[in-house]
Amino acid sequence: MTVTQRPQRPACRPYDRIAVIGAGAWGTALAAVAATAGRKVRLFSRDNQVAQSINADHVNTRYLPDVALPDTLVAVTDMAAALDGADAVIMVVPSRAVRSVAAQVARYIVHGVPVAVCSKGIEPTTGLLMTQVAEQELGAHPLGTVSGPTFARETALGHPTAASVAFPFTPMDRLAPHESTAARFAHTLSTESFRTYISDDLVGVEIGGAVKNVIAIACGMMTGAGFAENTRAALITRGMEEMKVLAEALGGRRETVTGLSGAGDLTLTCSSTTSRNMSLGVQLGQGTARADCFGGKPVVVEGEANATSVIDLARRVGVSMPICETVDAVLTGHAELRQAFRDLWTRPIEAEPRALGVSFTNPVMVAATPINDERQI
Repeated sequence: MTVTQRPQRPACRPYDRIAVIGAGAWGTALAAVAATAGRKVRLFSRDNQVAQSINADHVNTRYLPDVALPDTLVAVTDMAAALDGADAVIMVVPSRAVRSVAAQVARYIVHGVPVAVCSKGIEPTTGLLMTQVAEQELGAHPLGTVSGPTFARETALGHPTAASVAFPFTPMDRLAPHESTAARFAHTLSTESFRTYISDDLVGVEIGGAVKNVIAIACGMMTGAGFAENTRAALITRGMEEMKVLAEALGGRRETVTGLSGAGDLTLTCSSTTSRNMSLGVQLGQGTARADCFGGKPVVVEGEANATSVIDLARRVGVSMPICETVDAVLTGHAELRQAFRDLWTRPIEAEPRALGVSFTNPVMVAATPINDERQI
């Protein structure tokens, strides 16, 4: 009997020394993944107590208090020390801090070292994606991201998780894809529980990560307002279409949005209040004032910070994103939540798929028809 042999695959070289900039929940989780994969990891934290707890007790007491971290993971509070000798860098900071942190990283990083910017969002006023913001501060470095349906705690605990690693491909990468930055980063982070996929569509991956947070707030609002699964499924599906249209307008691929960094991340974020975006929406939908959400604590919610920048960018490129526009109108106080969603549901009837080109006035006249059930939209 002849045993069928698996085809030989070319070897891929991982990066060995990794600097992770940002010791929040996701930064700590990615640092733990890299350390578990056998890499030498230095995790930069601005908080001395966080660094001490990681080094002494192997736990991030502030962000992942119930997760045991690898003994080999080293936390530092000095940026230069974190970047010293690093083969690759992972930046995991709030989207609003990407520019300032990238400028600090630029002082110490060695020329040509690749950087994965794992923040999700669009910069206000400029309309730049997070890797584009970092590029302006860092200059000539391979820039990409790691994105997917990944709650930090579950990832750090070793639950099976998958994510996309996206970097642009050079002509040489096309000839030897196993030597591409994306492939090497994917190898670097691969463990028994953390499975990576390689992408060359950085725009598509980043748009998925930015827009899904806004759609998650929409889903949370509707859940908090008392609506059920039909509504959430519709918002997820049509929200993914908004992601596709924006990605395509910016040079990304619709196909990418159906993958882990788009549909996968969107489904996860819109399905659990573990997501701060979904949680904020639920609280607002229940009538909680924004200042009182999260018990009054100043919790950063990326979808809230990026809703306006998402629709501003969409308008620049001539793309309609009605769900994101509705969320922004509610968050900025320009619309009352229930009325805004009534208006969303009674927009002109359109075709699916878009290629049919059909659109006509919705026969439902909300303004002229009294609504007795306050949940009706």
